[in-house]
Formats: sequence, structure tokens, C-alpha cells
Amino acid sequence: MKPQTSLDDRPATAAIPSSTVTTIAYLALALTWGSSFLFMKVALQEFTAAQVALGRILVGAVTLTTLMIATRRAWPRERWLWGHMAVVSVFLCVVPFLLFAWAESILPSGIGAILNSTTPIWTAIAMTVIIRGTSLTRGQVAGIALGAVGVLLIMGVWQVVTAPAFLGSLPAQAACLGATASYGLAFAWMQRYVNRKHRYDSVTIASVQLANAAAISLVLVPFVAITPVVHQPAPTLCLLALGMLGTGVAYVWNTRVVVTWGSLAASSVTYLTPVVGVFLGIVILGERLSWHEPLGAVIVIVSVMLVQKRRLPTAWLRNLYRSDRRPGGAHFSTRQPKVSPRAN
Repeated sequence: MKPQTSLDDRPATAAIPSSTVTTIAYLALALTWGSSFLFMKVALQEFTAAQVALGRILVGAVTLTTLMIATRRAWPRERWLWGHMAVVSVFLCVVPFLLFAWAESILPSGIGAILNSTTPIWTAIAMTVIIRGTSLTRGQVAGIALGAVGVLLIMGVWQVVTAPAFLGSLPAQAACLGATASYGLAFAWMQRYVNRKHRYDSVTIASVQLANAAAISLVLVPFVAITPVVHQPAPTLCLLALGMLGTGVAYVWNTRVVVTWGSLAASSVTYLTPVVGVFLGIVILGERLSWHEPLGAVIVIVSVMLVQKRRLPTAWLRNLYRSDRRPGGAHFSTRQPKVSPRAN
């Protein structure tokens, strides 16, 4: 009987990025993806939903391919890696981008960000199905629930659901849920079949992901994205930013976080995107801060810590207590926590 493992699925390898660098990548990812809904809205003023979705993939692929060439990185030759990353490409890029782009052309402001935050829930479900023997800890269950509550508070869900356009956009809301379920499946697939099974860095893996996605996009373009457009500066620049930053560079950061912290913790970044949206609205658009927004932000931050199983204050006090009972005074253990055996 295989041992049950927790969804604290961080790899036990020596070649993982440092915690500080990963934290920076996580916050940068939150900032970038928090801005993506704004870029998408502007781009949709001139481009169709399919053009935005497939265009960002192609721009992202060109960006990372250029980076691969500039840094003289070698492309992987393992067929199994390309095959599994093709699955990730479909469910982490092509499907959710098409669904979100179409939904954003219909949805009232804010609903897309709320529904996007269901990604950790779908990720947890997918991981318990795909990775045999895994289970959520109580803290992670609480973190997922708190994150959902925090996002609803930030966005003022009582204001959104009473808007006349809410009931009229149910198909678009279902598309957003389909997109986040697709994200969850991709995160779980990546954790099960890709993490800890190769020697490549996050730039290379993200480049393989977008190269696969670009190949699929080129096949789809003649069928769904051939529509004349009038290129205006703002929508075009937003599409380029969405591709270069929100797709290309962002997936490098995402891969780094997945490798270091695990897929479930990485997916919790979607709890922070509404926080970023509110912050940008205050700083850039001069919007006023309501009471529920900072309260929701605090709840979201606590939820992220729970999902990522951060217990630094407790561990610090426990180590301090133990050190006081040893000869020689304070001593802080540097041993890494044991990682549960991975179920195959």
C-alpha cells in the first residue's frame, strides 16, 4: 500500500531556486497576471477574442525563443517531455486563453477576476485525482476557503451579483470556470508527469510549453482568427504586453514557482490578482478605497500562507524554546523538512 502524501508537493532536489528568488517571481507573477485582465479588455477593443488568445501565445513563444537563442540554451530532445508539455500547453494556454478572451468580451468588470480565483480549488481537485495518494491538509483546505472569501470581499460580490448584466452573462461565467478548471488540470499534470523528472531550468521548460502552444495556435488561426482588424496603438501595445509579459515571461516565473513550491501553492497566485487589480485602480485610475477591499486583502494573504504551508513564526518559537534547553544557548536548526514519498 502506497503511503498517503500531502499536497505540499515541493520537489526534494538540490537544484531548486532559492526561496527569495521564488518569492519575487511569485509576486511578479501576481502583478503581471493581475494586470492581464486590463490588457485583455483594451486589446479586445480592436481584436477578436480568438486573435487575442492566440496572438498572446505566438508573441510569448517568440519572446521565449529569442531568449533561448540569446542565452544559447539547448532545447530538450526527450520526446516524453515534449509530449507531456504539449498536454500542459493545451490546458494551461490554448483552452483557458480562448475561454477567458471570449468571456471578457461579455462579462461585467470584476466577475472574471472573481472566477479566476477558483483556480486553486480546481487544482486541489485535479491533484487528488491525478496524483494517487495525495490529500489536502486541514490548513490547505482552510486556506482555499479563506482565499475564496477574501476575493469575494475584495471585489464586493454583493455589488456584482446585483448588477443587471450578471444574469445575462451566465454562459461567459461558465466559460471562466471552464478556463480555471483547465488551469487546475494543467497544474496537476505538470506536477505528476514533469516536475522532478528532468534537468532543465524554468526558462527552457516554459519555452517548450509555449512552443507547443504556438504550434497548436498556428493550426487554429486559419479557422478562428482570420478577421480583418484596424491596428490602433493602444490595443496593439496591450496585446504585445499580454504576450511578452503576461504569457512569455510570466510562464517562466510560473514554472519556477511550480518547481520550488509545488503546483497547489503556485496556483494560489490567482488569489492575489484581484488585490493587484484594486491597487492599480487606486494608484493609476484614482479609485477610492472601500472598507471591504483591505479586509479582503488581509484574508487573501493569510490564505496564501496557509495554502503554501507557511508556519515561520511557530517554527521559530519552537526552535527557540528547544535551543534554550540545550547547553550553549540559542541554536537554530537548518535541517530541511522531510518530504513525503511521492506516489507514482
